[in-house]
Amino acid sequence: MSTASSDAVLLIDGVAVPVRVRRSPRARSYRLSLDHARGELRLSLPTRANLKRALGWAQEHEGWVRSQMAVRPAQILLSDGAVFPLEGRDVRICWVADASRTIRLEGDRLLLGGAAESAGPRVLRWLKARARAVLETESHAMALDHGLIVASVGIGDPRSRWASCASSGAIRYSWRLILCPPEVRRATVAHELAHLLHMDHSPAFHAAHARILGEDPRPARAWLRAHGSALHRYTA
Repeated sequence: MSTASSDAVLLIDGVAVPVRVRRSPRARSYRLSLDHARGELRLSLPTRANLKRALGWAQEHEGWVRSQMAVRPAQILLSDGAVFPLEGRDVRICWVADASRTIRLEGDRLLLGGAAESAGPRVLRWLKARARAVLETESHAMALDHGLIVASVGIGDPRSRWASCASSGAIRYSWRLILCPPEVRRATVAHELAHLLHMDHSPAFHAAHARILGEDPRPARAWLRAHGSALHRYTA
């Protein structure tokens, strides 16, 4: 089902805060949320709902918006000394002036040399390459185990989903899945493979998801709901 988006504003302490308005045929009521990574307010409403009334409802929740914006996590630059999660464990970036430019992982340290000012972009490229390699390997291996065919595997940095699967068999993942614990990443892979069988979220799809994963995927979904937004803090 398609959605339509537009822009509006709410007044928070007298300051106009942009709101992304999304109309969806699946929405049954108003829903206000905050994308912590982008600092963007989102207002979801049914397709035929009155926008003025919806914005009035949202304005009544000014206190909630204020409290959510106050706890917005700060961005973390992938620079020397920064700590980030890699496959669920903390790793520290260590830039050493006379070390090789080639990035290498040694225990809980990510070591690199070269120009200090380019360390962040290079670490980001390294993470994306690692994500693509791991997700491609896991996707094809898991698909082979269940008689499925993956046409291609790509990565991106979407804000609203962790992965997508086209009817052609092309799967695209968020590179940030490499930051998640392995079991969460594998559950996401199994989710997309299940879409090769069912391009919906029907009971048959959920059964296929659990069968392909080999365990209950609900803990992985719960982990992403609880911690997923924080993974968007990391940037070069």
